[in-house]
This record gives sequence, structure tokens and C-alpha cells, in this order.
Amino acid sequence: MSLFPTHETAGLVELAGEIRGSAWDLAREVVEEGLHNDTVPSLARLDTLARLDDIPAFVSALAREIAEPEADALRRGGPLASLARDHAREREDLGFAPKEVVTELLLLRRVIWRFLGDRRATLATDEALLLEQRLDVTMDHLVVECVGAYFDQATADLADRARRDPLTGLLNHRTFAEELELELERARRYGRGLAVVFCDVDALKELNDTLGHLEGDRVLKRIGASLRESTRGSDFAGRVGGDEFAVCLVEADLESGRAFLQRLEDQVAALGERGSLPAALTISAGIAHFPGDASSVEGLLRRADERLYEEKRSK
Repeated sequence: MSLFPTHETAGLVELAGEIRGSAWDLAREVVEEGLHNDTVPSLARLDTLARLDDIPAFVSALAREIAEPEADALRRGGPLASLARDHAREREDLGFAPKEVVTELLLLRRVIWRFLGDRRATLATDEALLLEQRLDVTMDHLVVECVGAYFDQATADLADRARRDPLTGLLNHRTFAEELELELERARRYGRGLAVVFCDVDALKELNDTLGHLEGDRVLKRIGASLRESTRGSDFAGRVGGDEFAVCLVEADLESGRAFLQRLEDQVAALGERGSLPAALTISAGIAHFPGDASSVEGLLRRADERLYEEKRSK
């Protein structure tokens, strides 16, 4: 249901048409005011089109709401609310602070009212009141939706960071085990295979002792990046210990696990040759498969770990 009367009036329809016809000019005024005295500092870093972004669309949407409000435009998920949220997310990706996005909308309100100026004098009293109500309520909702989008994204980012290892960006131990449990349940339900690869960095302690912990951390970060680069979109990797990593290969058999491990070892060797990793650096790994090796998360991780140390002892 609309927040205000939805009947059309000739005066408002005419004004809305003028606003819509001047959408790009009004949007440029908003940008100019945002650039003036660094009112919206982040605008200065953008080119002309990026500065304008969705502002002409906002102007047109405001014109539509002034002339004939849409019943669902302002509700969560409605077209105008979605436009505001998309704008806020795009601005956030460009480095805008929440205050800057709100300021843009307040400048838009000011520019629109200035454009209306003497035009309001041509309206009947009830039309002037309706104009003020429709414009102000719509702008208020745009601001609320933009701020809401920022808070939603911030909450999602915090939740994601809580799931990840801060050094490598891979899943942390707890989250990896939880995700593996979910994939294992799917594999049981649909009768599919699943492979778990356990690997660690050989002689990391010696590397830390000789080259320092900063170099050790750099090596761990690069190994984490190699794991991400070597996996498919359906697979996932985690850092499960100081120098230990685990990878879940979905719908995979032991041969797929061995092929993945070969790719990883080749990549580590190539990085050593290019100087991106210490030249003598190697990794050790073990692979376990469901259902052949174990039927539980604990069993798969234990079997993969045993095979990892079997390989270490053989070196």
C-alpha cells in the first residue's frame, strides 16, 4: 500500500514531466554541489559517468513518485528501494563512506526543490501539500534504504571474516569442518564421491628460524593463494593448523585428488623457480576418499593426515 494518496493531479503530472525531462541536468547539479568544497570527497576520484551513476535514475524515479506513486515502489525489494540499495553498494565498492551517500541524496533533495522553485506557486494548495509530502517521504525512504544497505553489507562482511583465517583468507578450522560435514551429507544422500586433501609446508619452522616469521607468513599466504587457484568453484580449502591446510574436492575420487595434488605441487615448484617462494620449498600431502576410506568427517581428516605423515617419513 502506498504511504500517501495515489490520485493524479494535473499540476503534479506537469511538474513531474519537467523534472523527468531535466533528469541529466539535475543529476549534474548534484555532482557539482558534491564536488564543491569537497562536500562528497570521493566524487573527485571518479570520472564523469561514475560520478553520475544512478542519480539520473533517482531523478526520474522521484518524478514518477510525485506524479503517480507506485504502491510497492518504496517497500523492501520494491523498484525504488532496490535502486537505492544498489546505488549504496556500488558507492561502497568505490570507497564511499555511508555519510557521503546520504549527503548525495540530501543534495538531490536540495537540487529538486530548487528546480521546483517558483513552479510550486502554480499549484493549488492541496497539490503543493501533496508535492511536499510525496517528495519528502520518498527521499526519506531512499536515505533509509541506502543506510540499510551499508549495514547489511557490513554485517555480512563481519560474518564472513569470522569464518576465515585472517592470514590466508581461507576457511578457518571450525568452518572447514562444518562445510565438510555438509558436503559429506550430500555425498551420502546422492551416492557421490568426495576427496579430502591434507597438506602442510615442509620445514616451515626452519624457514621461520632462518628467514624470520614475516617470510614464513608470506609463504603461508602464497600457499593459500595457490590452493584457491587450484580448486574448482565447488571445492573449498581451509587453514586447519599453523602450517596445515585441507581441501575438499566435491564429487571427486582418489584419482581426482591425486591430479589436484600434482597441479598444486607443480605450481609450488614453478613459484620457487620464479622466486615467489623459497626455491627449495616443498609440501607434503595425504588424500582420503569417501566412501572408500572413511564415512565421517573425523575419519576422513584422520586418514588424510596419516597419509600426509607417511609421505613425510618417506622423504
